[in-house]
Amino acid sequence: MELPAALRQAVDRLLEKVPLPDLKQAAKTLSDRYRAELRDGRLHMAQDMAVKAYLATRMPATYAAVRASLDALAEARPDFAPATLLDVGAGPGTVLWATSDLWPELELATLLEASAAVRKVGETLAADAITARTVWRAGDVTTDIADLQSADLVTCAYVLDEIAPASLPKMVDRLWQLTRDTLLIVEPGTPAGWLRILAVRAQLIAAGAHVLAPCPHEAPCPLKPPDWCHFSRRVARSRLHRLAKEAEVPWEDEKFIYVAASRQPAAFRAARVVAPPKSGSGKVVLKLCEANGSASERLFTKRDGDAFKVARRADWGDSMA
Repeated sequence: MELPAALRQAVDRLLEKVPLPDLKQAAKTLSDRYRAELRDGRLHMAQDMAVKAYLATRMPATYAAVRASLDALAEARPDFAPATLLDVGAGPGTVLWATSDLWPELELATLLEASAAVRKVGETLAADAITARTVWRAGDVTTDIADLQSADLVTCAYVLDEIAPASLPKMVDRLWQLTRDTLLIVEPGTPAGWLRILAVRAQLIAAGAHVLAPCPHEAPCPLKPPDWCHFSRRVARSRLHRLAKEAEVPWEDEKFIYVAASRQPAAFRAARVVAPPKSGSGKVVLKLCEANGSASERLFTKRDGDAFKVARRADWGDSMA
């Protein structure tokens, strides 16, 4: 899933004259902070160069993860077409672009972001390209969400890992209160990210939410450590991305985990492929999370007819009716 052409062109314009050594250093600092999940009171992207490093090295991957999560949400609720969006911890508007691409009829987007440098870049990227009325709000996701207006779709992407664990339940409770229809939370696809999503999922189910995706059920997660639920999207690296990261491989795999919860039930419950398929001559093995709350590997062969054809096309993260 590539960035929309308008976004890619806007990013290229912003990065056109950035000195490569400065971008390399900023990209390394940003990567180190993300990997360490630092919570030292400083914003990851407080400075303009850090924001540009994010645009060059992280935005394509986070966009792909968010868009894949939104696609799964839309598949579970094909009738859902949000008119309003509230994105907390919005960064430079990654979720806004993914939502607008999927639902062009979006009318109003409110984006809460603490960093002035990020808000400035986000406004620049969206100018004359996003048709929805867009309102940027300065604020912290744990202390400044009390007076926000509710929205059809509320999102929080790659934010929980930056929040002190003790603050999360109250924050998630408030996000759910602000949700008119559906709440989407996306996190890095690490064991720690999965555990955060599990805690959020349990809290939302207790509050009466219906899980839309990725789980086809509201039962306890059947996966047990050292296994964990996560998904992956392969993202092509731009030339500048490769130079900034000193990377030789022209692509990267973005691992992510998410939960989409709604006040409305899913239109249907379909098993989810929760690991890379294992293919062989005339057969494919899929690890499936089932609607009955179990998870197991299932073998499909040519003898299974149409089911085999569907299984052979299935990819990690897909639903299997």
